[in-house]
Amino acid sequence: MSLFNDASQRKTGFRLALAATCLATAVVMLGAFTRLVDAGLGCPDWPGCYGHLTWPTEAHEITRAQELFPDAPVEASKTWPEMVHRYFASTLGLVIGILAILAWRKREQDGYPFRLPIFLLFVVVWQGLFGMWTVTLKLWPQVVTLHLLGGMATLSLLWLLTLRLDDTRWVVSTKSWRRLQNTKLWLVGAVIIVFTQIALGGWTSANYAAFACPDFPSCHAQWWPPMNASQGFNFAQSIGPNYLGGQLESEARVAIHMGHRIGAIITTLYLLVFCGALLRVNERRVRRMALVIVAALGLQITLGISNILWMVPLSMAVLHNIGAALLLLTLVTLGAKIWAAQAPRQENLANGN
Repeated sequence: MSLFNDASQRKTGFRLALAATCLATAVVMLGAFTRLVDAGLGCPDWPGCYGHLTWPTEAHEITRAQELFPDAPVEASKTWPEMVHRYFASTLGLVIGILAILAWRKREQDGYPFRLPIFLLFVVVWQGLFGMWTVTLKLWPQVVTLHLLGGMATLSLLWLLTLRLDDTRWVVSTKSWRRLQNTKLWLVGAVIIVFTQIALGGWTSANYAAFACPDFPSCHAQWWPPMNASQGFNFAQSIGPNYLGGQLESEARVAIHMGHRIGAIITTLYLLVFCGALLRVNERRVRRMALVIVAALGLQITLGISNILWMVPLSMAVLHNIGAALLLLTLVTLGAKIWAAQAPRQENLANGN
């Protein structure tokens, strides 16, 4: 069974949207890598790097850079990840701009998605601003977390646009169609819960709380260790001077880490119950999607536990970010299919629809 529709049935811009989705995936991976190797401030200025369009490599360039930024010594291992991420993100913004222009030109065409590409352009502009503020506000956790959420939102919306342009529609029985309509609200709840869990993961990473609990399933050999939730989840904390390495005390970081674990339990229970309901729908494609969601959930749980037990190795941590994106994209895929699902025409006519 092909993942996408026949080429003749797709709408204009499908390949570009698919390419943009792949590029957005790379941007999310590079963003995670940049954050995890502590390269978020690898370039102390924006949009350049120590006044360069790329990054300083020659001896005289490094000398000049250190004269301009005496409080930010050049570290080659941190400058290139930051700038590569910026170039990939800028290219993605350009592609999204082209998609928005295409949508504007096709706005009179019946059934062509117009508002989604325009909204995507709005989101990616804000992403650029958050990227700038991440540097200028010295990795302020609020901005870092919102930047991560913006990246996930951009990737999800691009995938949704790709599916809309592919225009593959499920044709299901009237009974199955009605059952699918009843799952819409529960699906929205699933997306909200997963997105909230991603936000908790971003907050954990931005506050360097991933190492706060070195054991599992307990934390410091306790089921409910000493925590300072009011400090850990103080979203009104002041800006600066520099949040590289984090500024919170141990008990505040434990509270953040435990909050992420509790969120994982809630997310798991909700998605398992939701997928259980999907498996009762008498439609093979729906059941298959439910199993894909469960598989993505299982992978993400495994990666999360492995990160704790193995002390957050870089490759595992990057995969954990991608796993979160994958889980979110499975829900977006299901939502796109459910909202576009149709009952057979003869059944519609028989029921007076």
